[in-house]
Amino acid sequence: QILYLKPPWTLANLLKCYKKHWMAVFGYVVPRSLLSTIECLSKHLYADKPFDSSTVRVLLQESKKLLHAFSCRSDYNGVLPQAYAEVTKLCETLGEVRAALVEQDLSEDIMVLSENAACEKMEATVPSLQSTEEKELHPSFHVAQENRHQEIWSVLEGVWNTMNLYSVELFQKLDPSAVTMAAKATFEEAFLGLQKLLAAVKDIREGIGR
Repeated sequence: QILYLKPPWTLANLLKCYKKHWMAVFGYVVPRSLLSTIECLSKHLYADKPFDSSTVRVLLQESKKLLHAFSCRSDYNGVLPQAYAEVTKLCETLGEVRAALVEQDLSEDIMVLSENAACEKMEATVPSLQSTEEKELHPSFHVAQENRHQEIWSVLEGVWNTMNLYSVELFQKLDPSAVTMAAKATFEEAFLGLQKLLAAVKDIREGIGR
């Protein structure tokens, strides 16, 4: 008689009932701090925009927290453990997909970097133009060179961001307490680090070739 919404319920109805009756009912069954989980699920599940993989990961983790909290009260005739197992399976599948995508992006970026390095090495062997000839070059040539530099810089930035993401996720899996909020490296530091990475990869490839 006092229910905010009468059954049968949709998931949206249930989330609304959770929020409406949280303090009076559900807060006595599970930790009250889990209200933030209910609000997170409600906010994202019914937002008019597509999910990215990071949002899906958060929603799955929040769902696991909620299911685990209620499992301390009852298994609800075996339904809750089954739901928890399915959500866990989805988390593992998402993790595998994200890892595969990161590995693919990193491989592609390293390949592009190798090709760009080879091009720059080839350009360095070509005799430089005389200063008078450089002055006579069409302006579009300089624009093209500038665009190429921006493209290379964009690739370097992409590799750096991918490496950061992969490293943080890896260390969080191994030991969450080991991840500290360190200052983010500048692009210049990233550029120098990636140059060392490129040289190391080149040495490895040459070693394999030998």
